[in-house]
Amino acid sequence: MSSTSVDSGLWVRRFHPSPVSAHRLVCFPHAGGSASFYLPVSAQLSPKVDVLCVQYPGRQDRRSEKAVEDIGVLADQVFEALSDWADTPLTFFGHSMGAIVAFEVARRFEQIGPEPVRLFASGRRAPSRYRDENVHQRSDDGIVAELQAMSGTDARVLDDEEMLRMVLPALRSDYKAVETYRSEPGASVYCPITVLVGDSDSKTTLDEAQDWEKHTTGGFDLKVFAGGHFYLTERAADVMAVLNDHFTADSVSPGA
Repeated sequence: MSSTSVDSGLWVRRFHPSPVSAHRLVCFPHAGGSASFYLPVSAQLSPKVDVLCVQYPGRQDRRSEKAVEDIGVLADQVFEALSDWADTPLTFFGHSMGAIVAFEVARRFEQIGPEPVRLFASGRRAPSRYRDENVHQRSDDGIVAELQAMSGTDARVLDDEEMLRMVLPALRSDYKAVETYRSEPGASVYCPITVLVGDSDSKTTLDEAQDWEKHTTGGFDLKVFAGGHFYLTERAADVMAVLNDHFTADSVSPGA
């Protein structure tokens, strides 16, 4: 493993270490999300898969740190932290903002190798598909309204004024990062991409999801589930089946 200036211990949560596993899954949270969102994924895939959950600054045990407001800067830092873990083939899974961060981190890995095995992009339109969104410029109440509309935040957080005020700065920064993100023209990865999306996701139409195909020179697959932006909480078993199929394939290697 290489030595980096970024402390990977700050960035990576490994809830169920599987050091002898031949596969490693890296999970990237959504805007306002934390590593613990993927605790159930880690529990279900262990010990077959070593699951790493990325913890962005500004939340939970990193709440005293300033959140990152630029996807490129965030991807640079995550890439540096993950370079210590590339001794086992990496598969990426990112939901919403996490899908974009995962895509940009995959691009950085492919510049130096080894490339990820596959990128699972969930609940997010293709990097080249933009909308004029300004949630990060709204009042605190406006951001809370967005959270309620997306149904992706624990109701206990929304009902706890003190806790809500603690998470709002990081959430605003996340929204700014993803809403101001613009991919480089022609940006793509070599690894295959599997896109997962809810059929009633107000943030990603099926057409916007399909356009991920333009961002890979590898294989492409689109899987549609019943549900909205956080379909994966209601269809968790179906999503886990997709991941299990991937990891139980006869050969899981870059480009597979």
